[in-house]
Amino acid sequence: MQCDYFDRGVCRSCTLMGQPYADQVLDKELRTRELLRAASDAALDADGTVVEWLPAVRSPESAYRNKAKMVVGGTVQRPTVGILDHRQRGVDLRHCGICTPGIQRALPVLAEFIVDARLVPYDVTARRGELKYVLVTESPDGSLMVRFVLRSEGQLPRLREHLGVLRAALPEALVVTANLLPEHKAVTEGEREIVLTEQETLPMRLGGVTMHLRPQSFFQTNTSVATQLYAQASAWIDEVSPASMWDLYCGVGGFALHAARPGRAVTGIETSREAIRSAKQSAREAGLADVRFAADDATEHALRARPDSVPELVVVNPPRRGIGPALADWIEGSGVQHVVYSSCNPVTLAKDLERMPSFRLRRARVLDMFPQTGHLEAVTLLTRG
Repeated sequence: MQCDYFDRGVCRSCTLMGQPYADQVLDKELRTRELLRAASDAALDADGTVVEWLPAVRSPESAYRNKAKMVVGGTVQRPTVGILDHRQRGVDLRHCGICTPGIQRALPVLAEFIVDARLVPYDVTARRGELKYVLVTESPDGSLMVRFVLRSEGQLPRLREHLGVLRAALPEALVVTANLLPEHKAVTEGEREIVLTEQETLPMRLGGVTMHLRPQSFFQTNTSVATQLYAQASAWIDEVSPASMWDLYCGVGGFALHAARPGRAVTGIETSREAIRSAKQSAREAGLADVRFAADDATEHALRARPDSVPELVVVNPPRRGIGPALADWIEGSGVQHVVYSSCNPVTLAKDLERMPSFRLRRARVLDMFPQTGHLEAVTLLTRG
């Protein structure tokens, strides 16, 4: 992939830009295999089993990212939509090539809307202004969720007044919200969300499953690869055919909803109440009577569980820090027989596996969720003994 922003040195976020894509994927696979070498050797030493490494899942090299988190800088008359440079000045990236086509079409329209609605960009250095970020998510069917992150309610009347203009210029924007972030700190969004449209959720249809995405809920940023991730995990789960499973760090319920089968008791756990609202709505609309979701901490949920409620299989999809010692130790000492571990950080994945020596690594696969960067997703199947 070629990127003018990268070539001009104005954005270096995609650290592997210009490196042949095949080399990127191979390097990620080799790095993950090396990090999981100890787990692979343990499986071989225990029963002679050789870990099955499936071919890496590739992504489109460009136009893959379904969510754009754009800093708004500049002035009302000439806003920038992109990032900040080392002097905290706005750098415009409205034509970023890793964003999906719908987002690429939307960003210039949103920049014009900022001018028309006279939304004042936030000046980080001076600590004045209102509009901090524009967050855009595109669904697989081309619909959009647009979120304006504001410092206060001061410009809400302008947003409401010009909402019709925005919807006319960008009819695919089904969900439009204002998020309030009054603090001056390095976070992307605040706790309070004000939905400005009648529709509150963005339907995300992947592999025959429709998930509802609310404004403050996590969703995988690469639709194509996420579809294959859920399909791979579901295939492994069906292979071992558990009667019960937990989906920890479930987000909006991706693994749980894809792995749901008649007679299989599925529980999804996630700290975000908004994500759990989304997951419950998806399960209800799909008629999945054996699937339940609850807002809770994954580790605390496990530690409180009665021995007779422990599932046969656990799916974990933690943030970059991994599941950590407490949850890894609980899984090791529990009656869980199988684990599907999906990780965006193979370093912490390897550390967590070291704390679960009773489990053998059986299958593994690298999925290139983040082309042009060093990040990746790895999914593994672990079986006790």
